[in-house]
Amino acid sequence: MNRINRKYKTMSKGQKALANYISDYYDKAVFLTAAKLGETVMVSESTVVRFATCLGYKGYPEFQKALEEMVLNKLSSVQRMEVTYGRISKTHVLSSVLQSDINKIKETLEQMDEQTFELAVDMLLHARKIYVVGIRSCAPLASFLAFYLNLMFEDVILLSTNNSSELFEQMIHINSKDVIIGISFPRYSMRTLKAMEFANSRSAKVISITDSVNSPMNLYSSCNLIAKSDMASIVDSLVAPLSVINTLIVALCMKKQDDVVDTMEKLENLWDEYQFYENDELNPMDDSLKMQYRVLDKETHE
Repeated sequence: MNRINRKYKTMSKGQKALANYISDYYDKAVFLTAAKLGETVMVSESTVVRFATCLGYKGYPEFQKALEEMVLNKLSSVQRMEVTYGRISKTHVLSSVLQSDINKIKETLEQMDEQTFELAVDMLLHARKIYVVGIRSCAPLASFLAFYLNLMFEDVILLSTNNSSELFEQMIHINSKDVIIGISFPRYSMRTLKAMEFANSRSAKVISITDSVNSPMNLYSSCNLIAKSDMASIVDSLVAPLSVINTLIVALCMKKQDDVVDTMEKLENLWDEYQFYENDELNPMDDSLKMQYRVLDKETHE
């Protein structure tokens, strides 16, 4: 929309008609091919393509992708499914979805700022307490991150997110020595945003893991880790965010290698002492034992 506003005065009559339609009906335009959009606005398909390049995009597909990212958070679940079904071939679901995830990781790698990533690592290394928050589909990401942070740091708090008042009660002692990591992707969580706002008001350091520089999660964050996400049917594709979280964990492990080794040795001793995994963990099958049973069985039959 900013690009449209900047270029509007220099646009042709047909391009202005397209700009006006998109401004008013972006939620409908996102579903349209170049030909269909041109037909709707009563301009030629070539005018639609020139409109996209006029805005600085390589072509209509790139323009439409940008439009999708802009509106995804404003669309209902049904509308989001329609966007997805327009992109995925029903006869090639496996390859389409996996290729989409691969592309999201590549885009994340290309756009990730290494200095910002190192800043996040440094913030966490010097934190008194680390708070982690993620709602709905982001809750497993928050839980995964908190689990591994807990192996490296003494005071990690995975915020329970049943309601806003609970969040604030758990964060009542947060201060400038602490760090909070907020994880949110479309459709963005107001509770996560409120937690980050509260932390920022207490001068805590705020790290966001989200999908865009335009994400509302960045309003109160001083360190934004951008990971591309997408939607497959009703499923939020969070493969790239998980990869960023994995990278963050590995980077911290390398910085705190001695502490991690010490923690893991203590855990191994505890597991052995209390036999935590005796009835829960499967060991690799002993093939030599299996072969002995076969020999005995053969001798019995003979």
